[in-house]
Amino acid sequence: MSWREIALGSAIHVKHGYAFKGDLFVDHGEFIVLTPGNFNEEGGFRIRPAKDRAYAGDIPEAYVLDENDLLVAMTEQGAGLLGSAALVPQGNRYLHNQRLGLVDQIDASVLDKRFLYLLFNTRSVRSQISGSASGTKVRHTAPERIYRVRARVPDLSTQAAIAETILSYDDLIQNNRRRMALLEESVRLLYREWFIRLRFPGYEHTLIADGVPQGWARRSAFDSMQVLSGGTPKTTMPDYWDGETPFFTPKDATDGIWVSACERSVSELGIKNCNSKLYPRETVFITARGTVGKLNMAQVPMAMSQSCYALVGKDHLSQRFVYSAMEAGVDALRQQAVGAVFDAIVVDTFKRIKLMVPPVPMLRLFDEAVTSVFDQVENLASQNQKLRTARDLLLPRLMSGELAV
Repeated sequence: MSWREIALGSAIHVKHGYAFKGDLFVDHGEFIVLTPGNFNEEGGFRIRPAKDRAYAGDIPEAYVLDENDLLVAMTEQGAGLLGSAALVPQGNRYLHNQRLGLVDQIDASVLDKRFLYLLFNTRSVRSQISGSASGTKVRHTAPERIYRVRARVPDLSTQAAIAETILSYDDLIQNNRRRMALLEESVRLLYREWFIRLRFPGYEHTLIADGVPQGWARRSAFDSMQVLSGGTPKTTMPDYWDGETPFFTPKDATDGIWVSACERSVSELGIKNCNSKLYPRETVFITARGTVGKLNMAQVPMAMSQSCYALVGKDHLSQRFVYSAMEAGVDALRQQAVGAVFDAIVVDTFKRIKLMVPPVPMLRLFDEAVTSVFDQVENLASQNQKLRTARDLLLPRLMSGELAV
C-alpha cells in the first residue's frame, strides 16, 4: 500500500451555489434550500424537520442536487462548520445554495468520492481550510483556497476500502439521527396541537374564554419556571478543572434533546468556587450568547457557564413540558426578531415568552404521551455517542496509513 501527497486542486473542481432569494423561502414545498446548517460539525448531512425551508420561486435546473453529490460548507455559519462535507442523501429534493461548494468534478484516477468526503472531515484538511479562511465575524473559504489544501492519499482500492469501513459507522449514525429527528418532531407537533392550537384531549367540552381554557392559565416563562444562572471557575486554578462533572457551555449545545458530553469538565472544588450549581439530570439548558437559543436537557448532572441559563419548572410543570414550551417560545421569538433583537437572551427575555399552563391532569397526560419518546431519543443518542467514539478512534489511524484496512 503506497501513499502520496497531492494538492486537492489537482484532482477536483468546486462549483459555487446559487443565490436563492430569501423572500421566496417558505415552510413547505417540493425543494429544500440547503445551508451550512444542514451539515454536522464533524461532517455528514443533517435533516432539520422544523427548520429546513423550501423555495417558492423559479429554480435553475443546474442547481438541483443529485443523490450522493458531495458538498462543502464554505461559510462558518456555526462554530466548526467551515469545510465540513456532506453527501446528499436524496436526489431531486435539495437545492445547491450559495455558501455551499459542490465538488462537481473529481479525477477518478486519483480520488474515490467517498474517501474524499472523509478526507474533508479530517483534522488536517479542516485545519488547512480554516487557516486560509477570510472574514472576521463570519469566516469564509473559496474554491481557490480549497485547491491549495494538501493531503496524503493511498491507492484507489485502499481508498474504497477505508470509505466502506468508516461509512458503515456513518450510516448507522445517520439512521439514528433520522429516527431521532422524527421522534423529536412528534413531540413538537403534539405540544403545538395541545398547548398552542388548544386541540387537547377533551377540548370539545371545555369552556375557552379569551383564548384560555377553563382551569388553565396564560403565564410568562419567567413566572412558570426557575431561571437559574451559571458561572465559570477561574481558569488559572488547575484544581478547579478536569474533574468528574461535565461543564456545559454554548459550544456543547447539540441539535437534539439530550446533551451528555462537554468539551471541559470541572472538579467538586471548582463548582464550590464559582456561581454555577451542580444541576441535576433533566435540567433544561438554554444558550444565552454565541449560538443563542439552543435548548438541551442534561443527560447527567452538569455545571454550566454564565453564557447559559438553567430552567426548572415551578409547581407541577415537568421538565419535558419545560423543554417543549421553551422550544416553541424560542421559535416564536426568532420569527418576531428584527435586526439584533435576538443576539442574546437575558432574564427579561423569559418575561416575553408566553405559554399556556395546563392543570395537573392534562400535564400528566402530556408526560405519559412523550416520556417514551424522550427515552427513545436518549437511547439513540447514547448509541450514536458510542458509534462516534469508535469511528473517531478508527478514522485518523486509517486515514494516516497507521492502520491497514
